Amino acid sequence: MHGRHDLPWRLTRDPYAILVSEVMLQQTQVARVVPYFLRWLERWPSFESLAGATPAEVIEAWGGLGYNRRALSLHRLARQVVERHAGRLPLSLAGLLALPGIGPYTANAVLSFACDLPAPVADTNIARVLVRLLAGFEFARETRPVEVDVLAKQFLPTTNARDHNLALMDLGAIVCTPRDPSCRTCPLAGRCRWRLAGSPRGTAGQALAVRFEATARFARGRIVDALRSAESLSSGEIAGLLPPLHAARAEQYLAALARDGLLVERADGRWSLPGRNVRAG
Repeated sequence: MHGRHDLPWRLTRDPYAILVSEVMLQQTQVARVVPYFLRWLERWPSFESLAGATPAEVIEAWGGLGYNRRALSLHRLARQVVERHAGRLPLSLAGLLALPGIGPYTANAVLSFACDLPAPVADTNIARVLVRLLAGFEFARETRPVEVDVLAKQFLPTTNARDHNLALMDLGAIVCTPRDPSCRTCPLAGRCRWRLAGSPRGTAGQALAVRFEATARFARGRIVDALRSAESLSSGEIAGLLPPLHAARAEQYLAALARDGLLVERADGRWSLPGRNVRAG
């Protein structure tokens, strides 16, 4: 048997645990997620326990995963599940899509991995496999997302959808990799349109890379990280923690983080994580 069968979220069918893993895995590498996932479930093993946490506690526990809004969305979702669904995740596509922070991919992943329902799951790895196998392109970006969704639905079996999706995911992660795929060991090589066409190089242009340290995401993440370990900080103190490129934009970043619910400005002009009990003055 090949594949990543020992990943902790694959050893359970608990919809809560699978949802947590899917939210954590959004734009974050698997190896990085594993320890966070295990610590999270040890601290908050259910929707009820997570709903009882403060936003500050949730943001603090998320530190290091990036894209902090995911943590708050998961927290809001837990409270909604407790308040409106008696602590049980509504396991239907419409029910899941009505919850905060859940899009079609995450909803289908929960239905597939928790319930073994025939739901198409096209993450980055699966999309690459399907586009090479069925469309003959090297990369998924050479097709429109809607076309990838069509391929995923067409290739999906009516039974054992969970095993099917996990197998394709592992095939993309281990064999059908972005660069230097191991076509000789691929069980689908004999029917792969891309390989049969001579493995033509992709023609879609790549966006120019921007240094992460120059992005607003970097600055916003540094601000939240600083407030994980500080009771509160003034705008000036926060600006002083940022590189010169970002220091001049500190107020803009603070306002944006406040709009997202990641920070709260106190009456004394200082900033803190939401839900944190801080001393006045």
